[in-house]
Order: sequence, then C-alpha cells, then structure tokens
Amino acid sequence: MITVDSLSKSFITDRGVIEVLKEVSLNISAGARIAIVGASGAGKTTFMHLLGGLDRPTSGSVTFAGKDIFSYSVSELDAFRNRSIGFVFQFHQLLPEFTALENVMMPALIARDSVQEARKKAGDILAAVGLGHRLDHKPGQLSGGEQQRVAIARSLVMSPRLLLADEPTGNLDSATSDEILALLDRLHEERDLTMVVVTHSEKVATHMDLIVRMVDGRMQGKG
Repeated sequence: MITVDSLSKSFITDRGVIEVLKEVSLNISAGARIAIVGASGAGKTTFMHLLGGLDRPTSGSVTFAGKDIFSYSVSELDAFRNRSIGFVFQFHQLLPEFTALENVMMPALIARDSVQEARKKAGDILAAVGLGHRLDHKPGQLSGGEQQRVAIARSLVMSPRLLLADEPTGNLDSATSDEILALLDRLHEERDLTMVVVTHSEKVATHMDLIVRMVDGRMQGKG
C-alpha cells in the first residue's frame, strides 16, 4: 500500500544543517499495524508528518497506492490527505468552542459535503466510538478519554485507508489507555485500516504487528 524510499529531512539553522531524518525506507502493507518507537529527537514525529504529507522531505519519496504523494500540488495534497489519511495526536487538538459533533464534522465540511451529510457521518462515527450520547457536549465537558475518542472519530469520519497516531495514549492514565487501545483494535478490524503509531510506550508498541525502531533519524531495526 505504501512505500517509503530513502526519506530524508534536514533543517537549516544558525548552527548549520540539522539532519532529522536520514534515508529511511519502509514498505507498509495494507491492513498492517506498525509502531514507530525511539527516544525523543529520534525522528519519529518527523517521519509521521512526512508519511502523512504534513511536511515535505528534503529528499526521498512516499508512494501511496502507486503515486508519489509529493508529486501532488499543494491543493491536490490537501485533498488527498483529507480523503485518505486520518490523524490522531497526543493532545486531541479539538476546537473548544464547538461540540463533539461539530468537531467531527469539520473534515467532511472541508471536503464540501453538505451540512446534513457531514452531520450524518459525524453522528455515525461518534456512535461507533461509544459517544452517541455525547454529541452536543463541548470538549471541556468531556473526560480525557472521551476527548481522545472524539479525536479518533474526527480522524475516521472520511473513512480514510491510513490512520496515523502520534502518542495516542501518551496523555491518558493506564485504564483509559487500555480502553483506547481496545477501541483502535476494533476499528482496525471493522474498517480494514492500515495504522502507523508513534509511541514511547512499549505496551502500545507490542500491541502492533510490527515494531520499527529509530535512532538518530535512522531506522535501526524491525521486529
């Protein structure tokens, strides 16, 4: 499904060029669940941002279903990302002034769905993550676990093929983390998702099918 070939990313600073990612290559099969692990600064989040088209590499390519995503124009890449990739972050990044339903509707509205269609999609996916009774609650009225469920619902409202999660349980207690992992397991199976999860947690990593370890911007091993 996805081929990452010699992906590199450098930044120019006052101290010179900093290489954050160094010629990382990886094949990701459809339906796979992959954990990216490593110390802070190892390049994990940079890799995820490149994989999801949130940033562009210095060199290398990400081929998604036979198409290099960096060959798209800015608007084409935006549309592709909205349609094909879901993102979940450690800090849910929900809009506090909007309800759970309105937050989850956003990607559908960006894709120019009608308000009625976006509301239907958002209501259905919120029910699927166990929040059908919390549609009209704002983030401040929800627990941390419920907020992360809303974020997961938002990431899946457009039925993407790829889910990218950066520390999805990093801000949650142990019991709530287990609930989110169980939810991701169920959604992976029900929706035939491909999942890439960046994590510091060995517990989360061993929950995946494949663990990729990164050290100083390089891939050091798989298992």
